[in-house]
Amino acid sequence: MGRLFGTDGVRGRANVDLTPELALAVAVAAAHTLAETDRSRPPLAVVGRDTRASGEMLEAAVVAGLTSAGANVVRVGVLPTPAVAFLTAEAKADLGVMLSASHNPMPDNGIKLFAAGGHKLPDEIEARIEAAVEANATTAWDRPVGAGVGRVHDLLDGADHYVQHLTGTVPHRLDGITVVVDCANGAASEVAPVAYREAGAEVHAIYAEPDGLNINDDCGSNHLDQLREAVVRLGADLGIAHDGDADRCVAVTAAGDEVDGDQVMAILALAMRDAGTLTEDTLVATVMSNLGLRLAMSAQGIRLVETKVGDRYVLEELRAAGLALGGEQSGHIVMPAHATTGDGVLTGLHLMARMAQTGRSLAELASVVTKLPQVLINVPVGDRTVGAAAPAVRAEVERAEAELGDTGRVLLRPSGTEPLVRVMVEAATEATAREVAERIADRVRAASPAG
Repeated sequence: MGRLFGTDGVRGRANVDLTPELALAVAVAAAHTLAETDRSRPPLAVVGRDTRASGEMLEAAVVAGLTSAGANVVRVGVLPTPAVAFLTAEAKADLGVMLSASHNPMPDNGIKLFAAGGHKLPDEIEARIEAAVEANATTAWDRPVGAGVGRVHDLLDGADHYVQHLTGTVPHRLDGITVVVDCANGAASEVAPVAYREAGAEVHAIYAEPDGLNINDDCGSNHLDQLREAVVRLGADLGIAHDGDADRCVAVTAAGDEVDGDQVMAILALAMRDAGTLTEDTLVATVMSNLGLRLAMSAQGIRLVETKVGDRYVLEELRAAGLALGGEQSGHIVMPAHATTGDGVLTGLHLMARMAQTGRSLAELASVVTKLPQVLINVPVGDRTVGAAAPAVRAEVERAEAELGDTGRVLLRPSGTEPLVRVMVEAATEATAREVAERIADRVRAASPAG
């Protein structure tokens, strides 16, 4: 069987790749794997989802799988991924399950798993769950009967608990700040506007009317045009965009210019350093972060530690080293003092708190980072491993690295969730970066043509 888990859980086209049968099997395997340490009580699982119509179907399958394995289930309904992680920890549950494909289009869906404490799973635990899925497919497993079958309860005030937690972390009130928030017609549609208002901001919400089909549809963190227009038209101080499950936060200035995750990290790193809460004056970022972030942090006396792509690798480094801030260019920002995973609404609150505290505009704060021109090409391929590792591709990468020298860099990696190879090039000029990236992308296409 192929590898189930990608960069962020199990993901695929709902009812084609990610079927109810697979969702049930993953739920059973997760219950057996994550709840095996304590058999003195029934395992407890927290289950949430984003606004995708297929989430209703997959939620039913996951709940069936968990209860058939003897786990009791608390359904929390539509909530952001970080809210499910938070409630998993609050309930002292053995595991949490979030049904979402994050920023992906509506036909996709996914299963994100959390261990006790609301933490994402390390690779070795995912491998054990995958092995259990395979084993259960060929060998009957012992099913509980009678009182051993799990029960299901609904938590009706999970959003209130989560918002109260978020607003309790804000270091400075947001009074006087006007923000437009793009909720991507996703899981942030209810909680983000409420949290920002309760913290003191004047809030204009857009794309906050989910119907099950419109999540991420030309809106959210991957589609900023409508947010830019609304910010400028309304004269707002900034705009904030979340993705479908609200674990991302990117922003736009009052003039409509994008402020990406690298710039947000820099702003928060300086705020935390000034407050004495940036442990060891260290920031954790992935290899995808712009060279400009590295240069900016070095100039400010802040050390940057790199990880593989994926917020769970950032989280692993933060936990292992006891550090206080990390994230990704895409807008996954992790603040372990307040969350066990990337939290877009939490990030938005702290970003605006820095603006309110300093009296500086978002554009001024973001100017600490001068980004090197960066070109990213997502190349559709038939086989992402072949497309990334073919000798002709590697030779082209080596040639490009020799040309760029210290003035840029090349990063080539297969997507963890889609049939793509990602080609990223940074260079002194955008023209150079694009020319080099296109050359490499052409080699990738030739090595593994898309079907």
